[in-house]
Amino acid sequence: MNNLELNNGINILILSCGIRNKLVHYFKAALAGRGCVVAADSSPLAPALYDADKYFIVPKLNEAGYKKSILSICKENNIKAVFSLIDPELSFLASCKQDFLNIGTTPIISDYEVVEMCFNKYAMYQFLVNNHFKTIKSFKSKAEFYKNVATGTIGYPVFLKPCKGSASIDINIATFEEEVEVQFKRHKDLMIQEFMNGTEYGADVYIDMISGEPVAIFTKEKIKMRAGETDKSVSVKDEKLFDLIKSFVKKAGFRGIIDIDIFKVGGEYYISEVNPRFGGGYPHAYECGVDVPEMIIKNINGHVNEDVIGQYDVGVYMMKYNEVKIIRSLE
Repeated sequence: MNNLELNNGINILILSCGIRNKLVHYFKAALAGRGCVVAADSSPLAPALYDADKYFIVPKLNEAGYKKSILSICKENNIKAVFSLIDPELSFLASCKQDFLNIGTTPIISDYEVVEMCFNKYAMYQFLVNNHFKTIKSFKSKAEFYKNVATGTIGYPVFLKPCKGSASIDINIATFEEEVEVQFKRHKDLMIQEFMNGTEYGADVYIDMISGEPVAIFTKEKIKMRAGETDKSVSVKDEKLFDLIKSFVKKAGFRGIIDIDIFKVGGEYYISEVNPRFGGGYPHAYECGVDVPEMIIKNINGHVNEDVIGQYDVGVYMMKYNEVKIIRSLE
């Protein structure tokens, strides 16, 4: 690659690229020679690095020089858009949005307050309740939870999870009071959440960065999960669900790509959580024709995307499987 390609292109930077090689491929296909995909990670053993046009090994988020390193990469490589694939880095991008805009780089991220609400599951629960969206009964107070158990408003089993957790880490099921007490002694900042005995869905949604309108919604029924990500799923459509998602994302003020977890119980949809980034199951949407990389590029070029909500086939299955990346040297 020469500097001319970087200077004249629509270059995209993917932070914490990790094992998300497919996303690198999708952006390269969308750019089709109009620019380059640049990847960064703190580990030289992140396989997605080696599928990018150019890559950088950067400090970890909590290490000195991290912010300076990312901004320098953007400035020196004419980066037009940047996004991250891990939760902690999203807060950084949102909080430093103006720093990136000042050097001509657009972070593909919602506003900081919206991002922080997504990472505080109890704050998201409160938002949903206050705005009359059906959601999963949740409690931060053990006393309030026990009171609701006594009145029959909620029963066991229940989920115990960190209010600011991710990737299903430290999530446990409690079937009686003693287990609740043990987990609250073992972990800090827990919340108690109703066990939803229903069908779980995921939604990949793109909210146009310019218009603020949701322009793509892909919904899938989750068949199997692994480490908090969708391992197997099937594409589905329901206008009722589309309308719910459109109303929710507009009310919350999201921008860019987000991933929503939803349950269906007794014919009603309940919004659970939101990841304000590409979800691990996004390849399912892409392979069904929902091309979010192309939508991002259109926005970067100053164009508003057309509404393509629901424009995909139903009954298309996704099944993840393992691949390997081999390199001879890390130098």
